[in-house]
Amino acid sequence: MPRIAGVDIPKNKPIWISLQYIHGIGSTLSRVVLDQAGVSYDTKADQLTEEEVNRLREIIDREYNTEGKLRKEVTLNIKRLIEIGSYRGVRHRHSLPARGQRTRTNARTKRGPRKTVAGRGQKRGMTKK
Repeated sequence: MPRIAGVDIPKNKPIWISLQYIHGIGSTLSRVVLDQAGVSYDTKADQLTEEEVNRLREIIDREYNTEGKLRKEVTLNIKRLIEIGSYRGVRHRHSLPARGQRTRTNARTKRGPRKTVAGRGQKRGMTKK
């Protein structure tokens, strides 16, 4: 298993898919990196020579923020938004969606499991319609 940017990439998949296991590299960026390194897209990761792996490793480390550095940058950006009190920062602070999604329904992943509230639902003595 080749190790690039601190991640063991899967060896039984095409290299353009294997590179996507690195945080910060998607399908488009993986193809750009492979073009720069001169590696074919459909080559399996275990078929790469040591020279090709070194070229890929060098290009990714030199030109792109990936893994820990990218995660740290994103975290600092969110902390900055919270500190300055922007709308997006307030949404992050209260664990709500920050990009304008509705929260009356949905948003369960961000808000967590349901919390029951006393006094909601059917009132006593009322009949169902």
